[in-house]
Amino acid sequence: MLRLRSSNYLLSALLLFPIITLAEHHAGLEASLQNSSDMEYPQAQWQVAKPDGVGLSGEKIKHLFDLSFADSATQAVVLIKDGFLVGERYAEGFDESSYGTSWSMAKSFYAALIGISIDRGEINSLDDRVADYLDYFNDQRAAISIRDLLDMTSGLEMPDHEHEKMFFTSDHLAYARAVGFEKNAGEKFDYNNVNSMLLAEILENATGQKADVLLKERVFDKIGLTDATLWRDSAGNPLTYCCVDTTARQYSRFGLLFARSGNWNGEQIISADYVNQTFSKVWDGLESSTIEHDRGYSLHWWISRHDEEAVIFNASGKFGQYIFVDRENDIVFTRITKYHPTGGSVQDWGKLRYINWLGSVNFRRKAAELLDSLGVIELNTSIKSPVTYEDGTSKAFFQNYSEIIDALVDVSR
Repeated sequence: MLRLRSSNYLLSALLLFPIITLAEHHAGLEASLQNSSDMEYPQAQWQVAKPDGVGLSGEKIKHLFDLSFADSATQAVVLIKDGFLVGERYAEGFDESSYGTSWSMAKSFYAALIGISIDRGEINSLDDRVADYLDYFNDQRAAISIRDLLDMTSGLEMPDHEHEKMFFTSDHLAYARAVGFEKNAGEKFDYNNVNSMLLAEILENATGQKADVLLKERVFDKIGLTDATLWRDSAGNPLTYCCVDTTARQYSRFGLLFARSGNWNGEQIISADYVNQTFSKVWDGLESSTIEHDRGYSLHWWISRHDEEAVIFNASGKFGQYIFVDRENDIVFTRITKYHPTGGSVQDWGKLRYINWLGSVNFRRKAAELLDSLGVIELNTSIKSPVTYEDGTSKAFFQNYSEIIDALVDVSR
C-alpha cells in the first residue's frame, strides 16, 4: 500500500515525475476548457449525440452497458462524452425521471464544498487542523487535519461495525462528535463515515450555513442539478456522508463538473487546483470484501484506474452506485441501483426505531423487509429514509468490477 505525503515535495518530485507530467498536461487541458466557447454543457436537458458523432463505438458502449446490466440490481446507466448524452439504459419499471440514492457518492459532493470554502477564504487550507473549526477536538484528536478527514486517515476509532450504527441514530452529528482517537493521523487508511459526517459542522462553522444549503446554492443550482433530495437526520443535520437522491442523468452533471476541472460553462465553480489535488493518487492497493481490484483514494474520491493507459476516478456508494470520471477523454459514466423512495427529506424511522439497535445494516434491512412482507409495517409509508432493498444490492457488478473498468477504458480507444 502506498501513502504519498504532500509535505515531502522533494521525494514526490523524484518518485513521481510521470504524475507531475500528467499534472502539466491537465493544466493545458484546463486552459483549453476555460477558453473554449464551443464546449457542450447541458441546459435544462442534455443534448443527445450518436456515439459515432463523438468518436465512440456503439458496440463498445453496448458491451459496457451489458456488463452493467448483468447485475439485476442495476436501475440505470448513463454515458456522457464531450458534454453530450451518448447512451443510457434503464431497468424495466424505471426511466430517466426515476430517482436513485447516492449513499456514499454524497461524500464526493460535500467534499467539493471544502474546496469552494478554501477558494472563498472561509477555510485556509486542507492542512488546517479540524480543531480550528470544532472546539471539542481539543484532546487527542487535536492533530487531525481536514485533509486527514478527506483522505480517510484521521485515526478516529473504527469499530467492527464500522459506524453503521450512526445511520440509525436520531442525531448523526452527536454520534460523530463522540467518536474518539485510536491511532496517529495520516498513518492508516480507514474508510470511516464519521470523517465525512464531521464536514457538516466544519462547513457550518466556517460559513454560517448548513452544508446542504451550501451544496444546493454553490454547486447544484449552478450546474442545473435542481431535481434532488438532500437528506437530513431527525435533529436537522445534513447527512454529509451519504444520502443525496436524484436521477442518473442528474448525477452525471456533477461528474461532468469534475471532468471539466471544476469549470461550468465558463464559471470556475471549484478551483482547478482543488480538482487536481482530488484527482491525485494518495492511497493505492485498496481492496475490499466486495471488490477484488487495485483501487486508490484521494479527498473523498476513489481511484478505479491510474496508469499510463487511463486515469479514472469515481464517486462510490455502498450498494454499487457510481459516477466514473475520465478527465482525459471527457467521459462520465454513471450507474445507480434500484431504489424505491420513501418520500420526505428528513430521516424518521417510525416503528423501525424499536429494532434499530439490532445487528448490522444488512440484518436490519432484511428484518425490515420481513416485517413489511408480514404486514406489520409498510416500509414505503412507515419510514422516511434512504433505504436500499435486496433488489438494489449489487453482486455481479462488484464481481465484474475490473472487467467493467476495462470496458470503460476501451470505450475511448
